[in-house]
Amino acid sequence: MFAQRFSATRRGARLARRLATHRLDLWHLPYGSPASDTVTLVVAELASNAALHGHVPGRDFELRLTYDRPAGLVRVEVSDTHPGHPELPESAAQAFADADCGRGLFLVEAVADRWGVAGRTGPGKTVWAECAVHAPDEPCPVRP
Repeated sequence: MFAQRFSATRRGARLARRLATHRLDLWHLPYGSPASDTVTLVVAELASNAALHGHVPGRDFELRLTYDRPAGLVRVEVSDTHPGHPELPESAAQAFADADCGRGLFLVEAVADRWGVAGRTGPGKTVWAECAVHAPDEPCPVRP
């Protein structure tokens, strides 16, 4: 497991993405592999949302990654202290017409196997996503 707090800024979101990619590489999901690219995209979008839409002055966001190697699953959790829950726009056209929000969740929806929003201890919420992955030297995991 990897867990780290970041400032709720664009710089914090960028650092979260970079450290996640580094952690994945340490877990033998190398930079540039399909697994790394998928999880990194999910981290980038959720961290960006936490910094831009979940920002509460004086509060950070937390990134937590969990790799269940036998199951071939990486779980990404991004927690912030904003009480609002993200919602997927009704259509892709609506998301892309709205310049301020919605596109990132469509990307997460497209590449993650599952995602959702959960409560957390204290104020705010945790947005999570699970991605089926495999190390380059392993067969692809079987998806239910």
